[in-house]
Amino acid sequence: MSKRGASPPPTEGVLIKKARATPPLANNQIAISSGSDERTKGLIRSVQRTSNLEAPIVSLAGAHSAEILSCRFDPSGQNIAACSADRSLSLWRTYSPNTNYGLLSSHTKAPILDLQWSLSSPIIYTVSADRTLIMTDVTTGERLRKIRAHREIINSIDRTMASGSGIELLATGSDDGTVKIWEGGDDANKIPIATLEVGCPVTAVCWSADGANVYAGGIDNEIHVFDIRKNEQVYSLSGHTDTPTSLSLSPNGSYLLSPSFSSQTIIHDVRPFSPSPNRIHRVLQGAPAGFENTLLRGAWSRDDGGRRVAVGGADRMVCIWEVESGKIMYKLPGHKGTVTAVDFHPKEPIILTGSKDATMLLGEIEAGLSV
Repeated sequence: MSKRGASPPPTEGVLIKKARATPPLANNQIAISSGSDERTKGLIRSVQRTSNLEAPIVSLAGAHSAEILSCRFDPSGQNIAACSADRSLSLWRTYSPNTNYGLLSSHTKAPILDLQWSLSSPIIYTVSADRTLIMTDVTTGERLRKIRAHREIINSIDRTMASGSGIELLATGSDDGTVKIWEGGDDANKIPIATLEVGCPVTAVCWSADGANVYAGGIDNEIHVFDIRKNEQVYSLSGHTDTPTSLSLSPNGSYLLSPSFSSQTIIHDVRPFSPSPNRIHRVLQGAPAGFENTLLRGAWSRDDGGRRVAVGGADRMVCIWEVESGKIMYKLPGHKGTVTAVDFHPKEPIILTGSKDATMLLGEIEAGLSV
């Protein structure tokens, strides 16, 4: 995580109406000739569209004054949330007119490092460098809970629905060397359900598909796997030569994506009976982490069942690989700073990217083959 200076004194967060996003960067037709010959002027061809975006590329800008550290679609794909080093949380419409319909400014006392949409309620969970976990009602902008969750900076958060109980559970990972488990939703308690001791600063957390295990990436270059029923570590995933920056589970729950400070992205096989002794399914190259030690957040495609993964880089591009071949499918430009976070739309071939240039881009890619 990049070091940052002291933040100004906070003020109470207010839900603010914002102007719509900047105009799209492109539309569904492009000129391919502009010669002096009147017969060839304005020759137009249509671009094959694959989504319901207003244009193949849409810029979301103007809400934040500092780098965006995390951005995600909500479970329906209709809304986007982003958090920033400027201590604010912004809310956007995915589709035209791409309105920035809410801004919670000075939401915390320090940069907001990660966020997650609730799976069951109109709530956003955020974690911050001020050591707090905050639960916010996105319909009103009201802060429902503010929990002093850890002793040090909180780097990552993930959520799951506990199997069979209908209760949403949260996992938070911190520089204090612990992962804490919390109950989410409207009736959340300020006392953690469990505390998992990792033994070194935790940079990334992720739930298993069944909610029984938690994956925790640490600065020891390992991914520690905890069974929360036993409250103990059951095994670890090796392979990185530097700190994992984020963890993301594939849609089928079988594989775990982990970029790292070494610029190497590994896909781990987390099935109960993996055919690989070291559980490494793929090693991907192409997304440079740079020297800033930024926690780059990767993602799996969801419209095609996880056939593609994406990670942003310090080269100001986002790299998209085909999982089975390990080949790079796209190197997408457009940002003016390190691409810190990516997310895939849950239903359409759309990728969302956030950057240190304080902007986000929505990009349309080719449709994948559904499984």
